[in-house]
Amino acid sequence: MSATYPPTFEEIALADSVAAWGAAVDGLANWCAGVIERGATPPELAVDWMRWWSSATTRRRPRWTSPNEVAFETPVARLRAFSTGERSRVVPTLVLPPQAGHDSCIVDFSPEQSQMRAILAADLRPAYALDWIGATASTKDSTIDDYMEVVDRAIEHVGGRVNLIGDCQGGWLATIYAGHHPERVNTLTIAGAPVDFHAGEPVIHAALKRLAPGGNLAFFRGLVAAGGGVLRGEHMLAAFIGMRPDNEIARQLQLLSNLDDPVQLQRYREFEDWFTYTQAIPGPFYLWIVEHLFRDNALIAGKLAVRGEHVDLGRIACPLNLLAGAADHITPPDQVFALADYATTPSEQIVRETAAGGHLGLFMGHEALREHWPRLLAAVRRHSQLKAPIRGSVAQRALQP
Repeated sequence: MSATYPPTFEEIALADSVAAWGAAVDGLANWCAGVIERGATPPELAVDWMRWWSSATTRRRPRWTSPNEVAFETPVARLRAFSTGERSRVVPTLVLPPQAGHDSCIVDFSPEQSQMRAILAADLRPAYALDWIGATASTKDSTIDDYMEVVDRAIEHVGGRVNLIGDCQGGWLATIYAGHHPERVNTLTIAGAPVDFHAGEPVIHAALKRLAPGGNLAFFRGLVAAGGGVLRGEHMLAAFIGMRPDNEIARQLQLLSNLDDPVQLQRYREFEDWFTYTQAIPGPFYLWIVEHLFRDNALIAGKLAVRGEHVDLGRIACPLNLLAGAADHITPPDQVFALADYATTPSEQIVRETAAGGHLGLFMGHEALREHWPRLLAAVRRHSQLKAPIRGSVAQRALQP
């Protein structure tokens, strides 16, 4: 296969796969070399494998790493306030994290890898993030309306108008909200968020066509039924790993070779704590996503209605900031950038950024946080100076010196 420029998604995926297998081979080779160098005995090899097994299977609950307070909590989400110290006279910023069976703290992964800290560093304060709560027996019947309601409540709580930032699923949720309530969205920023779910070469859409032949969603309904009315988080995790099993193999063999490196071991544990600590998604909400977004692509087809109201992307005229990953096999860049084709935002108020990495790197990767988010957030800041007090007691207190 001859290389093209810019490379196709297929070429990027192949290069990533080659790199992952190379990392796996390197990891195994490094471990074997270490075994030979130290003349490890069979009992010592057994200890290595026990240490590897302990590190690979021991999990802690992931946590938010920046100071924050819970402003309110609903059955499906809690609102976290991150503003500390002196507050800026700008429109508040609200982040909608991914909601794909993992904890929302991916947006505040570590002190060095935190989207929330990047927002504060850009002088966008007050800053807030929703924290999605995994489905339980009492919330398993939650719908898209419940999620839209909590976004609406959060925006009302912080003053009635926000800079809205959405990552992945949080991005299309933010887009739907902006299409419903454009007067409440000062700027809209989405990262790795599908808007045109069929654009590019989406792995998820290809899988859907195989699992739902002719559009029949029986397989997905079966998953929800098997979970007692929810999509269990471990099913989502298995799907993510199944998309790129070579990455999982490489990660585990790299762990084996780095058992005596405390820095690498800590990085592994931090990521695995988040990646494998899953939470359930309400069945009706999940099936709505599969049917209306993944299958029917109704958001851009102009056929989507939420809470009894048609979603019109043409009503979105605010400044847009769009971030995609060149190697994102979950949400190809075309799916993200499609929003610019349907919104009525002037072209000079649209910022497009493409990071070199993949999907998760858009939210917590060093490159994205160092090179791309500062430019996006600077654009948000330029459009955010308050000309009049915003509504809401919380927001008004935040603006007091």
